[in-house]
Amino acid sequence: MENQIENALLDLKELLGKGQFIEAMEKYLADDVVLQEANNEPKIGKEVCLQAERELLATVVDFGGYEIKNIAINGDTSYYEAVMDFTTNDGTKHHFEQVNRTQWKDGKIINERYFHA
Repeated sequence: MENQIENALLDLKELLGKGQFIEAMEKYLADDVVLQEANNEPKIGKEVCLQAERELLATVVDFGGYEIKNIAINGDTSYYEAVMDFTTNDGTKHHFEQVNRTQWKDGKIINERYFHA
């Protein structure tokens, strides 16, 4: 299982690094996924998560990159550090440093939470 998760994370690293967020989500999110950004209310369901991502991406005018580093896997759970930079159409430059905790089942993400610095 850990090898399958590691391969998925390496693929995600490639997709997200190119800004292909929708493609990555379509490929790896389970239909009943739960995603939670910091202490915000969780988003439940693949379609809900995809819609929220599309709405965010519609505001992005410059993508500065997404870097995954320091991957750790234990059983069905993975952790990694991520750094992301982008600018939205209101001129705001966003810089996120976060740790992602992901639970996997059958090669799909079933629960993910982002912890921000």
